[in-house]
Amino acid sequence: MTIHSGGQNICGVSIGVLSLESYFPKPPGHIKNPSSLPFTTTYEILHGLTVQKLLADPSPELLEPIISAAKRLEEQGVHAITGSCGFLAIFQKEIAEAVSIPVFVSSLIQVPLAYHMTRAPVGVITASASSLTDKHLEGVGASDVPIVVQGLDDAPEFSSVILRGERTQMDLGKVTDELLTASESMLERSPEIGAIVLECTDLPPYAHQLQAKVNRPVFDIITLANMVHAASHRIAFPGFI
Repeated sequence: MTIHSGGQNICGVSIGVLSLESYFPKPPGHIKNPSSLPFTTTYEILHGLTVQKLLADPSPELLEPIISAAKRLEEQGVHAITGSCGFLAIFQKEIAEAVSIPVFVSSLIQVPLAYHMTRAPVGVITASASSLTDKHLEGVGASDVPIVVQGLDDAPEFSSVILRGERTQMDLGKVTDELLTASESMLERSPEIGAIVLECTDLPPYAHQLQAKVNRPVFDIITLANMVHAASHRIAFPGFI
């Protein structure tokens, strides 16, 4: 007989997501679209914390509600915690220290991994190059990695909807084209790039099209979440001897 200690209201949730407040579409592949994920998720909405606020003013005052939300996720029994915006990287260390389960709030954690795998500069495609600072990279241990940053600051559809929050309606085809154009610009500047990391959680839905174009490994929050889920829930292999 196996006796479990209990104490959880809901069981069987793998990943908890610290979710900024946003209302634009989240197509399959977005961390805030659980229908497309191969593991169970739950969400803590950070009410009042928008993309615009996090990018413009990532002040320490934001930490208290974020850490409180992380602790609530831990109390719910999730096995690891991620985030819905890569710019939470600036708080990665503090959030991880506040709970006793794995925390990976930004896909940028994979930048050192991508570099060590390729020994070549890593291309980072971010929502806003002007907002990505050394502190964000320091937060995920990537400050010493050679990177090439490409932002979507000037991409009309992406910046209008996601960076400025001017409307919730979004043309997904235009966003795809803007991502591919940004990758072209980045590789024209730095063809030596060995792998690409998508900082922005809004970009994984288009990662397969990006990889088909650039023919390089593409890392994002979904590749990271899959890895953490697999590491946290090891199962017997189905093969035979």
